[in-house]
Amino acid sequence: MLDRIIVPLDVSSEVEAVALLDRLPDVTFWKVGLELFTSTGAGILQILKERQKRIFLDLKFHDIPNTMAGACRAAGRYGVDLLTVHAVAGKEALEAAQAAAEVGASEAGCSVPKLIAITVLTSLTARTLAFELKIPLELEDYALQMALLAKESGLAGAVCSPQEAAQLRDICGKEFLLVCPGVRPSWAEAKDQKRSLTPEAALKAGADYLVIGRPITMADDPAAAFRRICQELKT
Repeated sequence: MLDRIIVPLDVSSEVEAVALLDRLPDVTFWKVGLELFTSTGAGILQILKERQKRIFLDLKFHDIPNTMAGACRAAGRYGVDLLTVHAVAGKEALEAAQAAAEVGASEAGCSVPKLIAITVLTSLTARTLAFELKIPLELEDYALQMALLAKESGLAGAVCSPQEAAQLRDICGKEFLLVCPGVRPSWAEAKDQKRSLTPEAALKAGADYLVIGRPITMADDPAAAFRRICQELKT
């Protein structure tokens, strides 16, 4: 189960990131998000690659097609494993992003990152969707439509809450990657995750990868917390 758990490097400096890497040597898959990437640039990606770690570059690109293509072409040169874009950018932008990522990877002589589309952020609720964003669909239906749009656009998968994973797995098929944040062990607080499941329940629902952050990284003993989750998934 080690390779199915992605731990976020949700810190603001390279020093803090390296310290967390040192405290969690058994973690094989790390997420680099907006805060750390904006703070350190691509240097943190090189550090992860030198340690032979897999990388989920979670920058959630969302812009006009030409800009998304340029960003994904650049990101494609980094040799990361997963890269996020927002499905709501639309089919033209998603197709441009996928094509550009392939070009960037080819230019750099590295593997093409798997583009995965954000469906609905796990901090959002059905009420937020309806009353603030004025989207006239049930949250689960909207997440499904965004995932189907990503699939039709040639992307490898989607990011969804574990509560939507079963429906997306059933309709989008076995080959469509599902990455689920908002995963919390039963002994951890949900915090700002509104649509959460336990790691075991998320995997049973069809998730390929689980993004688990604060229950591990904010624990008194992060390595022990990580081992506990892995052990619970084995039983």
